[in-house]
Amino acid sequence: MYETPDDMTALQRLLDASHAMAGPHLRSVLDEDRRLDATGVVARLRGIPMMALATATAAGEPRVGVVDGHFYRGRLYFGSGKNSVRFRHIRARPAVSATVFDGQRFQITVHGRAVEVSPGEDPALESFLIELHGRDLWDARLKDVAWARIDPERMFTFHNPGAEVAD
Repeated sequence: MYETPDDMTALQRLLDASHAMAGPHLRSVLDEDRRLDATGVVARLRGIPMMALATATAAGEPRVGVVDGHFYRGRLYFGSGKNSVRFRHIRARPAVSATVFDGQRFQITVHGRAVEVSPGEDPALESFLIELHGRDLWDARLKDVAWARIDPERMFTFHNPGAEVAD
């Protein structure tokens, strides 16, 4: 876990504020028994979870693609090609939505803005990414891709304890 106590407090505030602003239907589905707290989010987002990331075209049409998710200091990060359509969308329209999920077991969705970052200028972030991927892959391929962080405006979580027990 790389989150500081301040990161955990901010994440819990985000989760609580997002839930409070949700509509009645969403709050009925994501009731208190099925929400993850900040500690649960951090636990679920260890490693490199697959993340569906949505961007928008110039015409406002959604485009969803799968990326490797990286949860660090209370934020989701991802990489892609520097000249990818995904990063062209983000540079022009930084609003994004992303979801990490495991069937009926859990789901974490974030809506926010993607901000390009340079791990080479943030030694702690670069060290985290190398730890996850390994030095060889980092040096051979990943250090040269474009990276972004999602600054969340809303985050919703769901977990189904019954589905976890059934496995």
